[in-house]
Amino acid sequence: MADLKTKFMGIEIKNPIVIGSSNLSKDAETLTRLEKAGAAAIVYKSLFEEQIQYERMEMDDELHEFDERHAEMISIHPEIEHAGPQEHLLELKKAKKAVSIPIIASLNAVYKETWVDYAKLIEETGVDGLELNFYKVPRKPDQENIEEEQIEILKAIRKTVKLPLSVKLGPAYSNPLNIITKMDKIGVQGFVLFNRLFHPDIDVDNQKHISPFNLSNEGDYKMSLQYTGMLYNNLTANICANTGIFSGKDVAKLVLAGADSVQVVSAVYKHKAQHISKMLTELESWMDSKSYGSLEEFKGRLSNAVIKDPFVYSRSQYVDILMNPEKIIKKYPTI
Repeated sequence: MADLKTKFMGIEIKNPIVIGSSNLSKDAETLTRLEKAGAAAIVYKSLFEEQIQYERMEMDDELHEFDERHAEMISIHPEIEHAGPQEHLLELKKAKKAVSIPIIASLNAVYKETWVDYAKLIEETGVDGLELNFYKVPRKPDQENIEEEQIEILKAIRKTVKLPLSVKLGPAYSNPLNIITKMDKIGVQGFVLFNRLFHPDIDVDNQKHISPFNLSNEGDYKMSLQYTGMLYNNLTANICANTGIFSGKDVAKLVLAGADSVQVVSAVYKHKAQHISKMLTELESWMDSKSYGSLEEFKGRLSNAVIKDPFVYSRSQYVDILMNPEKIIKKYPTI
């Protein structure tokens, strides 16, 4: 039987399939099903500071909606404070107790101070690691230095907590290789490439904005594969590929490019927890067919650090289409 052991953010795990941050981790029963199906680790759903702020304001509005309706009555409710992150922290502790595989927390805060404060609180729950969900949408044309802000936040967290840290990045950096290299030097143990972002859409019939449930599709891993292949053997941290990974052969592709592990979410939403077992069986079968006894035997075998063609991970495919248009004409003969 093939040895599937690998590392995710410096933590040894039994196989390369990690459940990404989502509502799949919402209760102990689901966590147990994911573990039994073969998941090697689970990233618990993110703690979003913006959501806490919104809930706090919403509660305050409801409590004070009927204030000062009588001259002798300022408020009809006693003073009540929002619990802040406490409910989420309690659920993290429950999740850690529910399964034997590693539970990784996920955090998306707003201010440098709260990033650090929440990271310290998360560490106290006993989770195995912390994934920093660095995602920020620029809201003003003159908003600058987002990358520098994230570097400073990462330094402050690394200085404060001892937990293994991974950084989950979006795909929109001007040079992902540059910021990943800088973050690697700070001392993180892993990178997740890349975050699946949500975007607004418009219902033209009803002329209103909608927020569709944005699941990934098979094959959406191409950008993750590209940067994994370029980063392999250039980082101290582990690489975890993300987005559009649905089969055991998909996992094999990312490991060949240089990934230590992968995160899956949409595949489980679409095909249920048992699909993890199917992916692992497919991966083992492929490894057996190639006579690989472990992931280490083929990890990075097709990375930029190993292959002889320097353009595979840059623009060779695009140039190939331009220089050999008959290939696409043959496939699509009529327009």
